[in-house]
Amino acid sequence: MILPIYTYGQPILRKVAQDIDKNYPDLDTLIENMWETLAESDGIGLAAPQIGLAIRLVVIDLRDLKDTYPEYAEFKNVYINPHIIEFDETHTDTSEEGCLSLPAIHEKVVRPTRIRVRYCDADFQEHDEWVEGYLARVMQHEFDHLDGKMFIDHISPLRKQLIKSKLRSVLQGKFRCSYKVKIPR
Repeated sequence: MILPIYTYGQPILRKVAQDIDKNYPDLDTLIENMWETLAESDGIGLAAPQIGLAIRLVVIDLRDLKDTYPEYAEFKNVYINPHIIEFDETHTDTSEEGCLSLPAIHEKVVRPTRIRVRYCDADFQEHDEWVEGYLARVMQHEFDHLDGKMFIDHISPLRKQLIKSKLRSVLQGKFRCSYKVKIPR
C-alpha cells in the first residue's frame, strides 16, 4: 500500500523516534508499504517519521543510481533501530540534497564522508560498521529524520532565510509533486 509522505511542518518530523523490537505489529507489512511508497515517489530513502510513525525504521534503495555509483547496483536495505555511533570528521563533502518531505527544495549540505553505524537488518541481526561515500551521506540524511532533524537544519542561517518563501509554500501545500503527501493542517 502506498502511504502519504508527511511534509515539512508536520510535528512528527521533529520528534525523536523510538527503537522497536521484532514484535512490532505488522512490521513486515509496514516495510513492504515503505518500499512501495519509496518506489512510487522515486526516492532513494524513506524514514518512518516521513509516513507518520515515530519509530526507528529506514529503507534505502540505491539501485537506480547504478550508472553514477556502480557499487550500489544491487543495494536495497532495511535499517531497524539505526544509530550513528561516530562521525569521522577527517573528510567532509558538500553535495546537494533534496527530501521527499520538502518537495522542490534542494540545498548544498556539508557532511562527513565516513560514519560508524549500528543497526539491525530485517532479520534483527545486529550490525556495527563503518560506512563511507555516498551511502554515508544517504544514511546521515535518513537517520537525521529519526532524530527529528531535516537537511535544512544543516544549512546556514542565511541560506535558510533565502529559502523562507519556499518553506512557507511547502507549509501551505503550494507545491507540485508526483506522490501522495500529507500537509500540515
